[in-house]
Order: sequence, then structure tokens, then C-alpha cells
Amino acid sequence: MSQSSILKLGNEKLLRPSVPVADPTAPDIKALLARMQHELDLVGGIGLAAPQLDDHRRVILFCLPAHRIPAGARTQPEPPTAVINPVLELLGEDARPIWERCLSLPGLYGRVKRHNHIRLTFQTTEGKTVVREFRGYLAMLLQHEYDHLEGLLYPMRMEKLSDLAYASELPLVNGLFAYSPEEFDGTAPGAAA
Repeated sequence: MSQSSILKLGNEKLLRPSVPVADPTAPDIKALLARMQHELDLVGGIGLAAPQLDDHRRVILFCLPAHRIPAGARTQPEPPTAVINPVLELLGEDARPIWERCLSLPGLYGRVKRHNHIRLTFQTTEGKTVVREFRGYLAMLLQHEYDHLEGLLYPMRMEKLSDLAYASELPLVNGLFAYSPEEFDGTAPGAAA
């Protein structure tokens, strides 16, 4: 088994803002995305930003396999999706804390307030512009990955240090935080605890 090359908390390269991709159709972008997919497969992740691999271009790769969606949730699976040069718009006032983790901070979870509804405008590897809206867990995941492009890690968004925990101390199911279907979909009244 090969070892992950994802940069970890403390590496100053993670704090550098990313630059736009000049040509999203370029072969080196496809090569970067293949490398990102390899890393996600290696660690069982669902989201990765290029800066985590020491590539400071505005590229995100995310997916949402069916087995990661809680039973009863209405959120649909997402195939591996390349997001190039994203522009994120927060929609509405509904923001709630969510327990999130990061491949650059293995073994930890932090509770971070995220918006429940976003619009993301981005380019594909074919150079097309796409506009999509996301709610609930996917909205929060994409805000997390977008932060990496800005040189931010989730502890920088935490309101209090007591909201940082080892995964072993949280209610996990198969190693993942146990969201209710409503929390995952973003339809729960109030906040994800």
C-alpha cells in the first residue's frame, strides 16, 4: 500500500491561497485530478483540494458515495466531480455547527459553523461553466474544501477550542460522525450537534 502525500496541519504550504487555473482543459489538470482521485481512494476520502497536495491551483475534487449517506436521508450520491476555479456564494442566513474532519488533520473532528445552502459556480475539465446549488452536508463539505483554496483550515473557523475532539471520543458509526438524515439533508430545525 502506498503512503498518502496529503499535507498535514503545521505545513505552512496549506496556508497559501490558490491561484486560478488558466486552462481547465489542459492535460496537467486532468493529471492533477487523477492524482487527487488516487489520494481519495487511498484514504477513503470524499473531498480534496489541490493545495492539500501542494498544488496551489483552484481545484477541488469531491464525491458522495451512497454508503456515506445516512439511511432515510434524501441527499443523492454524487459521482467524482471536478470543481475548477470555483466561486462560492452563501445563500440565506441558515448557518449551523457541523462536526467535520479533514484529511490534513487525521484523527480529529472540529465543530464549525457552516451555511446550510450555497451556490457554486465552477468550470469543468471540458471548460464549461456550471452553476449548482447544494444544501446540508454537501454544502458544508464544499465550504470546507473551498476554504483550502483560500489557505484556511477548519480550526481557523472554530468558535471555541473545546469544539475540537479526537474521533475516538465522538459518536461514530463505521468511523464517521453519525448525522441524522435531517442533519445530513440540511432540513433539521436548529443545529447539528
